[in-house]
Amino acid sequence: MTETGALPDRARDRVFQAITRFLAVLLLPVAFLRTPRHARHLACQWALAVRFPAEDLTGLTPATSEAFTTARTEAFWRDGTLIGLTSGHRDAAEQHRLFTEEVRRTGSAAAARRNVLPPHESRHVAGTALDVRPVEGARWLERHGARYGLYRVYDNEWWHFEHHDHAVARMPHPGATITSRSA
Repeated sequence: MTETGALPDRARDRVFQAITRFLAVLLLPVAFLRTPRHARHLACQWALAVRFPAEDLTGLTPATSEAFTTARTEAFWRDGTLIGLTSGHRDAAEQHRLFTEEVRRTGSAAAARRNVLPPHESRHVAGTALDVRPVEGARWLERHGARYGLYRVYDNEWWHFEHHDHAVARMPHPGATITSRSA
């Protein structure tokens, strides 16, 4: 415990991980009744929905959504790793707002592009980008994500993965190249 009485982040994450796994195991019989061949997948998604209630997979392409849920189910049951979605699809207006705020914060469009892309270049707008959490989940995806077509694409963003049907080269930051990243 820290002086404020809160659990340190790692200990808190382990507690949430244990509770989420316990919940998934409890949900397995119900999931089996609903979809016998996919009970583990369904129980995992239900338990993760409780752990990460603000998640929204709406707007992701069907292939991206399938890759993500399959990967995190494997991470969950095989390695006990939780992977939550912080941000997936963004509409062009939201991406424009984020880019404009970053331009204001950094002072130039060029500087902003190191952290946020304009809407016409963002894979979030295309529905093929995922920002994930916690760090352990991102590490798992970095090691195993290629099996599902999920790749970490920027050195400066440990949380950002994209769905591609082929391996992609890692870049230093989002604005490192213009032509190959358009969505």
